[in-house]
Amino acid sequence: MTSRYHAELLQLGTTYAAGLSANVSNLMAAIVGASESSIVAVGFGGSFTIASLLSDLHESYTGRLSRAATSLELICNPTLAAAAPVFLISAEGKNPDIIEALRRARAHTSRTIHILTNRPASPLLDCARDLTNVNILLFPTETRDGYLATNSLLLNAQLIARAYHELGAGTEMFPSDIAQLNLNGQPIETWLNASQAFIEAAFNRGAVLTTYSPPLRPIAADLESKLSECALLHCQLADLRSFAHGRHLWLARRPKDAAVLGIIEPNLWPLWQRTHELIPHDVPTHVLSLGGTTPAQLLAGLVAAMHLVSAISNFTDIDPGRPDVPEFGRTLHYLDIPKLIPRTDHPADGSEHSKREVLGARWPSTSPYRPIGRALEAYRSSLERQIFRAVVFDYDGTLCHSGSAVPPPAPVIAHLEKLLDHGVVVGIASGRGDSVRDDLRSTIPQSKWQNIRLALYGGGWLTDLRQPVEDRRETSEFLSHVIRIVRELKALGVPIQLIRPTHPYHVSVRFREGIRTDRMWFIIADALRQAGLDVSRVQSSAHSVDILASGVAKTRLIAAINEELRIGPHQILAVGDQGAWPGNDYALLEHRYSLSVDLPSRRLDRGWKFAPRYARGIDATLWYLDRLAYLEGGRFQIAVHPTTETPST
Repeated sequence: MTSRYHAELLQLGTTYAAGLSANVSNLMAAIVGASESSIVAVGFGGSFTIASLLSDLHESYTGRLSRAATSLELICNPTLAAAAPVFLISAEGKNPDIIEALRRARAHTSRTIHILTNRPASPLLDCARDLTNVNILLFPTETRDGYLATNSLLLNAQLIARAYHELGAGTEMFPSDIAQLNLNGQPIETWLNASQAFIEAAFNRGAVLTTYSPPLRPIAADLESKLSECALLHCQLADLRSFAHGRHLWLARRPKDAAVLGIIEPNLWPLWQRTHELIPHDVPTHVLSLGGTTPAQLLAGLVAAMHLVSAISNFTDIDPGRPDVPEFGRTLHYLDIPKLIPRTDHPADGSEHSKREVLGARWPSTSPYRPIGRALEAYRSSLERQIFRAVVFDYDGTLCHSGSAVPPPAPVIAHLEKLLDHGVVVGIASGRGDSVRDDLRSTIPQSKWQNIRLALYGGGWLTDLRQPVEDRRETSEFLSHVIRIVRELKALGVPIQLIRPTHPYHVSVRFREGIRTDRMWFIIADALRQAGLDVSRVQSSAHSVDILASGVAKTRLIAAINEELRIGPHQILAVGDQGAWPGNDYALLEHRYSLSVDLPSRRLDRGWKFAPRYARGIDATLWYLDRLAYLEGGRFQIAVHPTTETPST
């Protein structure tokens, strides 16, 4: 009778064909978006194999040190999400561990979190849809895995391998059929047939010490996972040199209790040969030899490991696809993780930390921070006593996700309407134009439009939500010169994706996905400096570098509210995300009463970030808006004392 596991292996060819034809453009876009960073790839069981493959390929192709982590590692240390983009991997999306990992990661980062999954409906996706800035990479598979990951593992590994291979402009073609995957020129079936004596010897001894070339770690990790989870064999992992550091004593003292398997690629073949020569001759040894470490060769190794597990199971009555799982094991698997592992409290106050960071006085600075602490308390006290009648928001990165093509999320819109209902004047300043007006008109009732003041194109055009944006035709000689310089940079290979001039206000320069704009600012500014232009007009946002014409500034909106509505400057609160020069909100956050949702101003008497340390962007904006106290006559106050509450998501 064919086992469940063997039947799943018979489906691998169909899954492989589906993986070859799948559209991986969204996955490639996610990888490109993280190409300038390290990444954290998170999974458990078979998904941890995919996490290992993803992090290893990311290191190989980008040179960025990356990490595969279990769900529990991220749950216990969610600050990992603050340090690098996160990829969560779960074929089924049912396990409570990965769901809790998503919640805790989302509370600690403003970056997009990517979820790679194979089920269109799952508790994980239900959770993701309730959160902001979560990108779902869904690749359905027609076959369902049993106890162990098989077809989903092959599909996800193949998709990731293809994505990196195609982004790297690889010339090696993936075999058109799974049967063409080979081990150093040898068909997988031929290698398996030659492995039978070793498999029997390893099974009889009960343990296999697996040593490997570091680039082949995902294959070794998957083999260990499958052998251990089905209780087929005890499996211990060590790379070739870790094996030499004491692991060999097992073979000296208990030579009849283990066999040795090497998973080796050509670069370490001489080291394996010499290691093999020194292993006692009465210890069974075997090698899984790959012809290299290309994505296709890594796939061949993963498929071979799956078949090796099947061959080992033939010596038992265990079906790896449907083992007899005890009731306590099922209970262990579905433990209520949120109840059993308390969340790490957000730091009571991240305000001082964020100000030190932007000033460069970060850990491990040994100087006392008393001046910063005194300035913090003085500003907080003054801010909380002040009564406001108007609030001016930055748009991208404050009311909506930076560079987003969709309007602000519903919780933000609800707060804007609440401000308007209480008679508070709302101002919104953005580097964009018509798209901001259209977004707000599509989400806010028309009866409230007249009370929303806009500063568009970086503050070059002032209007309210009722009015159309004027089509200006005049050109700026300064901006025309800027356009010529930026086009020359693009011709030199600078990764500029879009040059968008809006005469006579500004030029916006966007870069390839994943390129950090704070780094590109120096390149643009230096080119303008060399041409004798004023670099103080060059500003950076999270998604673009903007060059403003003379007199264009978001602070013009504050001046207009003051002049037209007779609202004093100290009665206007400003909120933005990029508060440190050359950030595009630096002038806005140099307003006397101002708050940052990301980078604070470098001034100690304004522009502080009081939201929890790991709440940024929309999360921080909502934290502030939740703390408004409305007074009669279109007035309000704000309380920004530290709390340990989780930011809104």
